[in-house]
Amino acid sequence: MRAAWYEEQGPAAEVLRVGELPDPVPGPGEVRVRVTVSGVNPGDTKKRSGWLGSRMPHPRVIPHSDAAGVVDAVGEGVDPGRTGERVWVYGAQSYRPSGTAAQYTAVPAEYAVPLPDGVADDVGASLGIPGVTAHRAVFADGPVDGRTVLVHGVLGSVGSLAAQLARWAGATVIGTVVRGRDLREADPAGVHGVVALDGDDPAAAIRVQAPGGVVDRVIEVALSENARLDAAVAGNHTVIAAYATRTDPVALPFWELLFKNVTLRLLGSDDFPPGARHLAARDLTAAAAVGALSVRVREHWPLDAVARAHDSVDAGGRGRVLVTLPRE
Repeated sequence: MRAAWYEEQGPAAEVLRVGELPDPVPGPGEVRVRVTVSGVNPGDTKKRSGWLGSRMPHPRVIPHSDAAGVVDAVGEGVDPGRTGERVWVYGAQSYRPSGTAAQYTAVPAEYAVPLPDGVADDVGASLGIPGVTAHRAVFADGPVDGRTVLVHGVLGSVGSLAAQLARWAGATVIGTVVRGRDLREADPAGVHGVVALDGDDPAAAIRVQAPGGVVDRVIEVALSENARLDAAVAGNHTVIAAYATRTDPVALPFWELLFKNVTLRLLGSDDFPPGARHLAARDLTAAAAVGALSVRVREHWPLDAVARAHDSVDAGGRGRVLVTLPRE
């Protein structure tokens, strides 16, 4: 099979190789997926670059955890009827050496989730890391029906899916963007209101749009930048679910958060409990099936240009970066 891999960490153009590797064989409890589209996430490029001093977890790594494709073989203990099933894949390279930047990937059967008819492969390949993270951020502390959810970075991959999931689940959703000129890019189908953080008083603008003047959940992508704002709009027992920060360590307005009994939940997607991943897969599939989830795709790259795809992710920008796999 054609695949991309690296055997040392470093810049994408220097360490990523593309060539032929043996086709994987599904083991007990696994399925093999013929990959059509592989999703590239910031976590993939950080692992490859050695971010925060991380080291090579395996002698050779085929990157990327997310994909869409078709089951073409099953291992012992898996229903043979799954062969030919369209699926979306998550977790392929989470604590595993072989991800989805290849024509075939073998994963535990539960990591290959049936992809509903009418849901495009591009959407399926975009549900893994960002979708599971978004789901955990929104639902880890209970249902959001009738609650107010503030989603920072609503134009981002995680933020966009978090907003759509929260609205699908019955929440009032307020999104934020960094600059006023970005307001027009927010999808009104995903949010009830949007606030620009460079405005005169974003906290007041959020309170005006929040029923009761406070928010119940905060989905946070820049905790270091937004901690004081989050505290200002929090109510009693608000949960701040943070999956990223711009600077580390983070200074928190401790007493303001304490007197409001705020819970700070930190989210590392590789280590979510299995039950949480299962619920996320179920709900993401259900929401996608009824058209409640949309994904903005910025770029498609062929496998031979996988290093450029990684560089594009590292450069930043809105929308998903996807790698298409050759059929033969």
